Amino acid sequence: MLNFKDLTLRRGARVLFANASFIIHKGQKVGFTGANGAGKSSLFALVRGELHPDEGDFSMSPGLEIAHVAQETPAVSSSAIDYVIDGDQPLRRLEQALLAAEKANDGLKQAELHATLDVIGGYTAKARASRLMNGLGFSADQENNAVSSFSGGWRMRLNLAQALMCRSDVLLLDEPTNHLDLDAVIWLQDWLCKYPGTLLLISHDRDFLDTITDHIVHIEQNQAEIYTGNYSAFERMRAEKLAQQQSSYLKQQREIAHIQSFVDRFKAQATKARQAQSRIKALERMELIAQAHVDSPFDFSFAKPQKMPNPLLTLEKADIGYGQTVIIKQAGLSISPGDRIGLLGPNGAGKSSLIKVLAGEMKPLSGKILESDALKIGYFAQHQLEQLRVDESPLWHCQQLDKQASEKDLRNFLGGFDFRGDKVLEPVKPFSGGEKARLVLALLVYQNPNLLLLDEPTNHLDLEMRHALSVALQDYQGAIVVVSHDRHLLRSVTDQLVLVAGGKAQPFDGDLEDYRQWLVDQKRTEEKPQLDDAPAVSRKDQRKLEADRRQKHKPIYDAIKKAEAEVEKYHQEQKQIELQLAAPEIYDDSEKERLKQILARKVQIDKALETAESAWMEAEEKLEQIKLEMSE
Repeated sequence: MLNFKDLTLRRGARVLFANASFIIHKGQKVGFTGANGAGKSSLFALVRGELHPDEGDFSMSPGLEIAHVAQETPAVSSSAIDYVIDGDQPLRRLEQALLAAEKANDGLKQAELHATLDVIGGYTAKARASRLMNGLGFSADQENNAVSSFSGGWRMRLNLAQALMCRSDVLLLDEPTNHLDLDAVIWLQDWLCKYPGTLLLISHDRDFLDTITDHIVHIEQNQAEIYTGNYSAFERMRAEKLAQQQSSYLKQQREIAHIQSFVDRFKAQATKARQAQSRIKALERMELIAQAHVDSPFDFSFAKPQKMPNPLLTLEKADIGYGQTVIIKQAGLSISPGDRIGLLGPNGAGKSSLIKVLAGEMKPLSGKILESDALKIGYFAQHQLEQLRVDESPLWHCQQLDKQASEKDLRNFLGGFDFRGDKVLEPVKPFSGGEKARLVLALLVYQNPNLLLLDEPTNHLDLEMRHALSVALQDYQGAIVVVSHDRHLLRSVTDQLVLVAGGKAQPFDGDLEDYRQWLVDQKRTEEKPQLDDAPAVSRKDQRKLEADRRQKHKPIYDAIKKAEAEVEKYHQEQKQIELQLAAPEIYDDSEKERLKQILARKVQIDKALETAESAWMEAEEKLEQIKLEMSE
């Protein structure tokens, strides 16, 4: 249990949030939302013991194993899989103790340690690490590569795998999807849904939050408040709360105006002076209700392109790749005004390479690329963030695009991307990743392209900016080709999907749920043992073998199903109890007996949930062990 009581956190003199009180119970999956700089990462640092409350108190159950993703990866020579296994610290300590016992020829100690190793699943640790790496996009060949051989983005994936390897009670994840492609995001989402511990998750991916979380802590206007339900439920509750607040605000403003009118009319009249003074005091005592703030800091749109030739760009029988290596063979694509194309496909299949060819940053190895004379491309990719002039300001960057524009007009334009006041004159160097991405997008919008090529445009952007970008793209009249791991963006701005896989780029007849199933089917195909040299088995014998296998595994599948049902049942009852405990009236003296009963039931449910989760994990591990033995 994590208990935040009347908590205040500051960054320097600035208050991040004040008087925050909420409790996170065991097994809950809590999403943390709010604008960049609101205090989400600072709150995580508090949980890790790196910060202390400026006021109030934070406490948690003793002995909790807390895992988080390291922000730096040492360029070590150890293999990637060993680096991931390092996340299981108790296992590493046990291995060290076993090594010492072997050197001392202490047979009794060795037997004891081997038994403990078996209990904690030490013998399957390598298989566990391999599955984590595979899910995050690493191939089997990469497992034994040195950590130092990987790029920065892939090292962040190794850090994530290391955090998942830890058998933690509490898992802290701060923007875990930033360096992942869509396939890895879907895999991580499924993994986190099954995670039995307490999850604290910072994310700007709506679909990711919606699927995983059962509570949301939202930080806004120096307050941190917890909501029950996923992100969509939070949005509904917040909208209702703001609507009520706005209604109360307007009602109070009418009351203030009425009282002030009386004061203004009669304060000079002796007969009414005392009544006027009474009303002035009433105004002073009145606790002012804040106006509901729901306005986004972002307000921009794409102007209608000046020319819209048809087609804008055509790719004919193009081989795409590097050197002698062909990644995509005979690619064909015709892009017309109004086309809205999303590129899907596994990591390394060639999505970014295809976009680079369309953008003119790469030439096809063979084939043709035909561009209209009036084609005007707006290309966004992560490497462009590093191409900004770090010693220059957002205003300077805009002025390079349009020497004739007035400073006032450029300031108004940049204000739509939340670069306001002195911010437009500050050098880019200290800007966050999100601020740099916003600036690159602003420069792209200003150029008024008729074809947008977007490669992971939402990385580092917060929820408000992602929403503003989605709205702007929905109204955009040119053509769009986009690669993104943000499913909400893909769903809201694309109406055609192209699958880049197996050396081909071809239309995908389905939606994102169909693509998810396609990934599952691909994984099964890859994991299926290749038995080309094995003696042929008749269809009848094959069916019998499969039936025998199903019968053999049925008790485990039944145990998993039963445990899942129990976990879900107890989770639901936990939520009901939390709602009862959240009601102020339950703490009245008249409700003491009922409160006692609810708390007693809560203890029972917590224990039952812990037992059900243990049974679930044990059954899952048995099933994984069987699958591993079958594949060997």
